[in-house]
Amino acid sequence: MNCLWCDEEITSDVTWSNVALPTKAKSLCEGCEKELTVLNGSRCLRCSRVSEEKICKDCKWWEHYMGGEDVLTANYSVFAYNERMQDMIAKWKYRGDYQIGFAFQGRFTQLFKKQFNDIKNIVAVPIPLSKERMNERRFNQAEMLAHFLPIEVDSVLDRVHGEKQSKKNRYQRLSSENPFKLQKAINKPVILVDDIYTTGTTLRHAARLLQQHGCPITYAYTLIRG
Repeated sequence: MNCLWCDEEITSDVTWSNVALPTKAKSLCEGCEKELTVLNGSRCLRCSRVSEEKICKDCKWWEHYMGGEDVLTANYSVFAYNERMQDMIAKWKYRGDYQIGFAFQGRFTQLFKKQFNDIKNIVAVPIPLSKERMNERRFNQAEMLAHFLPIEVDSVLDRVHGEKQSKKNRYQRLSSENPFKLQKAINKPVILVDDIYTTGTTLRHAARLLQQHGCPITYAYTLIRG
């Protein structure tokens, strides 16, 4: 198999263990995989931001803004947003290279099993695109990520078309109106799935709407912590 990013052939040593117990083929070569930064070390327990504080100042602000209790129990992210990731996201998300998404499948599934395995009856809800944005991009990257997970996926959110989040500054994101509509209530724990956590506004809009209609608890699971 060739690397999904640089197209170099991926080779692996043949050993008795991988002959007897074959593993899923790698989708990135060793060199490209090393250029991605997997998050580790001290992080905010709420949003996965690199921080020495248990709850970072941004999440404390959200608690205050929401009257003392954040609607988002926790966000877990797999990768940091570095130069290589920026290039890969641009090709996958904005230039429509669907196959690039499979480069993230292994790590995305691996961390999910570590963080969420003990939560029963949990449902993955991908953050949707508006119809206009879907026509532009041809696929929803959050939905692709959600379907990597070994749990039920339910696309219950619709999105009203508006300016791209990437075009907004921090204040505009934080003060934006809720762009989501709910097709039906979910009375189970929910994991909101998206490609990137930046300010957390989008995810909290979705979490608040779900909880207003009976969802008991909402987590977020994102590929990247911006």
